[in-house]
Amino acid sequence: MQSQNKKEKSISIAIVGTGFGGLCAAIQLKKNGFHNFVIYEKSNSVGGTWRENTYPGAACDVPSHLYSFSFEPNPDWPRKYSAQPEILSYLKHCAEKYGILPHIRFGIEIKSADWDDTSRVWKIKTSQNETLEHDVFISAVGQLNRPALPSIKGLESFKGRIFHSANWDPSYNFSGKKVAAIGTGASAIQFIPQIVNQGAEVTVFQRTAPWVVPKPDRKYFGFEKFLFKYLPGLRLLHRFQIYMWNEIRMIAFQKNNHANKIVKWMSLSHMKKFVKDPELRKILTPDYPAGCKRILLSNDYYEALAKPNTKVLSESIQEANPEGIVTKDGLKKFDAIVFGTGFKATEFLSPMKVKGTKNRDLNEVWKNGAEAYLGVTVAGFPNFYILYGPNTNLAHNSIVYMIESQVRYLISALNEMNKKGIQALIPKARSMQNYNTSLNKKFDKFVWDTGCTNWYINASGKNTNNWPGHTYEYSYRTRKIDLSEYEILSA
Repeated sequence: MQSQNKKEKSISIAIVGTGFGGLCAAIQLKKNGFHNFVIYEKSNSVGGTWRENTYPGAACDVPSHLYSFSFEPNPDWPRKYSAQPEILSYLKHCAEKYGILPHIRFGIEIKSADWDDTSRVWKIKTSQNETLEHDVFISAVGQLNRPALPSIKGLESFKGRIFHSANWDPSYNFSGKKVAAIGTGASAIQFIPQIVNQGAEVTVFQRTAPWVVPKPDRKYFGFEKFLFKYLPGLRLLHRFQIYMWNEIRMIAFQKNNHANKIVKWMSLSHMKKFVKDPELRKILTPDYPAGCKRILLSNDYYEALAKPNTKVLSESIQEANPEGIVTKDGLKKFDAIVFGTGFKATEFLSPMKVKGTKNRDLNEVWKNGAEAYLGVTVAGFPNFYILYGPNTNLAHNSIVYMIESQVRYLISALNEMNKKGIQALIPKARSMQNYNTSLNKKFDKFVWDTGCTNWYINASGKNTNNWPGHTYEYSYRTRKIDLSEYEILSA
């Protein structure tokens, strides 16, 4: 048993990122006896996307009791849907409670990771010009870590302030300013009401109208928090109820389904409650099935757009100049341009360069769209695991549930390596191809390809992001590694 423990601890593991994925992996590694790991974090604190996105109104659209680790419940969530500060505080709490901070190297960005076929280790180059060696390489950078900016001619000449929702300037005073808000996605519908309420004169440039439904949010009462704390069974029941309701919601994303029509009715009714101008309603009504783009939750977005200091334009931007933005109707002058245009979600792992066996470049392997076996491992890339990887994003439930499933699969793989003296595991090309062929067939019944532009589908028309099924299906498939689907390199 002692030799087994030594062997277990000798595996050197690199993790990139300290969001939900990186912290979950680190905590479960420690729980399972793997202590020889380092987390590389480019910033100076933990939190991932919840550290980066500090724009006013930033919050989660998944209920708090499900958007948290199953092994670290928080009975004191202040609201049904938590805001960014509470989620970031929760992640910091987890890092401290489970002793993860000593394993983190802050201020270190990974530039590249190359598999060495001879020594069978990952050689990782950092922003500090170090070359480090690890047996296992785990990417936990997620899908929402690189802001996407549209290409606008002349934007660099604009003399006012420019920033993206993921690079918010908290010092900027919006009061009395003329502001162009470009984009109407999940971040934009949260910050637009906030800057409208700060007294800005806001012009919203909308390329595609989103489907927006009411957010069933409220504060938790003190007695509820008390019961959640001292009656854990009640808290678990509450979490399960949230989970099952979200799973039922998945049918709304299927083609020709009555649930899709219900979502449409909810959104239009919500709009009519706040927007009385028929012309504005026309602009705000989507022309694609509900669910093709992410269905958004907000209680103040439509109200903000109906205010006198807000204008919504659906016309195309031709260019920018030093004074503002030019459309077909001429120049519109602004003091600031704020982008709520999302992230480069289909460009997985960028700008990090990853090379596997025989020097094969992951960017080249993925040139027609990212794919992986179970969304976690890639043929030709030994001991390489991706958390929140290709086709593991959800339109209906909590990504934290998916991440926990992936980490369980990763731990299963490491346990098998220790038990059987395996030096490296590589998913077979046939296994990965069969898995993704089967996966792609399932997309036909979903609405994600029904005429809208979304961040799920790449330039070649391939859905590289979403999981086309129930989350419990994914959890079952990742419950334990099947070594018959892998090439095994023995020590």
